[in-house]
Amino acid sequence: MGRAYQNRKDSMAKTSDMKAKVYSRYGREIYVCAKSGGFDPTGNLALRSLIDKAKKDQVPTHVIDKAIDKAKGGGGEDYSPARYEGYGPGGSMAIIDCLTDNPNRTFGDVRQAFTKTKCKIGTEGSVSHMFDHSAIFVFTHDDEDIVLEALMEADVDVTDVESEEGKVTVFALHTDYFKAKQALLSSLGEVDFDVDEIQFIPHAFTSVSGDDVALFEKFLAMLNELDDVQHVYHNVENA
Repeated sequence: MGRAYQNRKDSMAKTSDMKAKVYSRYGREIYVCAKSGGFDPTGNLALRSLIDKAKKDQVPTHVIDKAIDKAKGGGGEDYSPARYEGYGPGGSMAIIDCLTDNPNRTFGDVRQAFTKTKCKIGTEGSVSHMFDHSAIFVFTHDDEDIVLEALMEADVDVTDVESEEGKVTVFALHTDYFKAKQALLSSLGEVDFDVDEIQFIPHAFTSVSGDDVALFEKFLAMLNELDDVQHVYHNVENA
């Protein structure tokens, strides 16, 4: 798998003028997580991880607090997850994760991003079988064997562990995310994670060229403009 996570960063975070969108998406995700799993980060590991990730992405504290307070208030929006996948420009593949209070609207908006860039939205599983759904942790450590042993003792389904320039990268099944993180914290103590998330990692990367470059950029831009879109994963190298 190698250092694939570096090529599969969330595209919405790449552009400085997208900060408001990033804040909004974190706010929505934190709201849903707190409403479903509890408002206290010490008892809701998913919420604690999400808050840590938001802070690393420089989301202001007031945005985080507002989302949690909104969840405490009850009522409000009833968001549900939705995932769409298909083929993008130049034969690329994409997976789009959303949180929506209107699935019909969201499907129409995402489908438009495909059709307006001469692409085709697919059915469930049409491209996701070409990706690994992985939990990824990157942190400073000098002995990958110690890390692997801690994970094995906790019965974590590890797919890869690598060490380079003082950083250890752990890939595990997405279903073992919490078990893996807890094993690392229990064995290694306080860990400052550079990467701590679940991603879709493509089995192989591809390149786009010619007119497809502009189309692919338009495709991502249209998706990133949608409030319901939380994450976009694709297999285009260095995009």
